[in-house]
Amino acid sequence: MTFSTRLAARALTALLGVSLVSGTVVAAGSAASADSGEGRKVMLKGSTTASYYWDDASGRNGDTGLPASGKPMQKGLAASPSWPLLTEGYVVYKGKKAPFFVGDRGPGEPSTRGIMLDLDAKTFADLTGGRFNPDTLAVNGNGGKGHIEVDYVITKWGPGVGKKNHPVPFETRAWSRKDRDPAEPVLLRTPAKPAAEPAKAAAKAPEAPAAGKAPKTVPSTPSTPTPPASSAPERAATQEGKSAPAAVQTPAPTTLKADPVSASGEEGPSVPTGFVFALLLVAGVGSYAGVRLLSARLLRERG
Repeated sequence: MTFSTRLAARALTALLGVSLVSGTVVAAGSAASADSGEGRKVMLKGSTTASYYWDDASGRNGDTGLPASGKPMQKGLAASPSWPLLTEGYVVYKGKKAPFFVGDRGPGEPSTRGIMLDLDAKTFADLTGGRFNPDTLAVNGNGGKGHIEVDYVITKWGPGVGKKNHPVPFETRAWSRKDRDPAEPVLLRTPAKPAAEPAKAAAKAPEAPAAGKAPKTVPSTPSTPTPPASSAPERAATQEGKSAPAAVQTPAPTTLKADPVSASGEEGPSVPTGFVFALLLVAGVGSYAGVRLLSARLLRERG
């Protein structure tokens, strides 16, 4: 293999390495975005007061038949005063998440008072820590909760009539009209984690001596090490009515200051992935072009 051929092979290897590194950087950036959960599109998000019900067509609670969607009463079936039937989503209550789909209409009059969602009794029991009573169709053991404040997220609108936006009272009859101006989808972002609290002091400062009393000093000897200042309050706690002896002050050892950037453990400002990729690509192309020119020159000299 001639010198120029070896040189060209090395250049191609370097260019391949640059491409692999660039791809790794881009892939890492994409994975970080996916892990964070940011950027997921949903149809709607908001909050409301939710009640519960269980309409099994038995007549025990005054119900008049099966849910409006024709689906049998089941866990996850909710009623809305205005959303289209078969709309899908989930609610969050005190960190607990529960899926639902709109299978019925309601609540009726309570919706005029801001109660815009009727969850099924089994889901309501799970969220509030209670239990569903199949005899009374009520929720027991949750402290008497009948209404809770929830956050809702709509992930898919139903295909029929109804308002595709924040819920409105049943009496507006928005549930019977086709919505020609639905809400714009929104991006669901993960809440930022709270900043870490500053580290607390490792040791507590000793208490000051009582007024009018001079602090006692302990003579230091080479054979007796000076007790640490943090032990003074502990000794004072075991001797009621007596002031704690103060430790002899000794010169503080000289310490080297750490680099504030490296000691903090925080990373510096991140460089955009696209910018890094562009720099690597330019460097690779420039190296490849230089090698080609050098190879051509060597061939001309040998010819």
